[in-house]
Amino acid sequence: MSATRLGAAETYAAIHDGVVGRVAGRDVVRVSGPDALSYVQGQVSQDVASLVPGESAEALLLSVQGKLEAYVRVTLLGPEELLVDVEAGWGDVAFERLRRFKIRVKADLEQATWRLAELRGPASASALAAAGPSGGERHTVPIPVAWPGLVGVDLLGPSATLPAGVAEGDGTAFEAARIEAGQPRMGSELTDRTIAQEAGIVERTVSFTKGCYTGQELVARIDARGNRVPRLLRGLVFPASPPERLPGAGDTVAIDGREVGVVTSVAWSARTSSPVALGYLRREVVPPASGVLTSASGELEVAIEALPLVP
Repeated sequence: MSATRLGAAETYAAIHDGVVGRVAGRDVVRVSGPDALSYVQGQVSQDVASLVPGESAEALLLSVQGKLEAYVRVTLLGPEELLVDVEAGWGDVAFERLRRFKIRVKADLEQATWRLAELRGPASASALAAAGPSGGERHTVPIPVAWPGLVGVDLLGPSATLPAGVAEGDGTAFEAARIEAGQPRMGSELTDRTIAQEAGIVERTVSFTKGCYTGQELVARIDARGNRVPRLLRGLVFPASPPERLPGAGDTVAIDGREVGVVTSVAWSARTSSPVALGYLRREVVPPASGVLTSASGELEVAIEALPLVP
């Protein structure tokens, strides 16, 4: 791993204008066997049967009732082998959800915790190319990342590291970039109470042309009715303040004295010199709008914006 470490402001600039990275844990479920591809195809919301080896797709694992159990990424390694990766701490949920419906299927499930080297910024691909395939690490899978307003590459493997020449970035700047991109996270924006359309991820996680999959009915019914869900994920921008003065997840947002939503994630952004946040607000609140956040330390004005918060 590179010895160079960047501060929050430098990291934020590199995310949008260069390249920077960090390494974290990532839970994976390896599915292998003659029925691996057809089995996963019937369990996730995305059309993974159309992938070619080396390609990945974001997908949802849903309950029978259509509620979200895990927001995953599926990578086809070969005709009989796939990787299903999910945020660290959610591997047990993904594994159990897949195991639950594995009946008379010739496929094996193996669970592990790997390393994820996250490269972010427009120069991510060129930095990876300069280091060689998979960043120079064996048994590492490179996966392109394209969030709204943000690009990069994830290197996923048992011992994945940052390529030579890529500096290690500050975690708070990565979190601000995630929030500004409107990228939801398991445990914060995504829980077992979440309906996929609320989080704004249906377009890139759901196929409406593939065959049947577990939990399909609710997603399809809401889509057919115009995606009219009670709440929607929105961006929140606060007045300028020092990085140490942040609102908190769980704080409520009100308009004209009426509570209309709740904050799910917060970080300080070098772009605005202020906190930015994600939160679920009632459908009738149409951005741009203004509200008041109530927290333990008092009230604070907040601008309600559509996502992403950056172009």
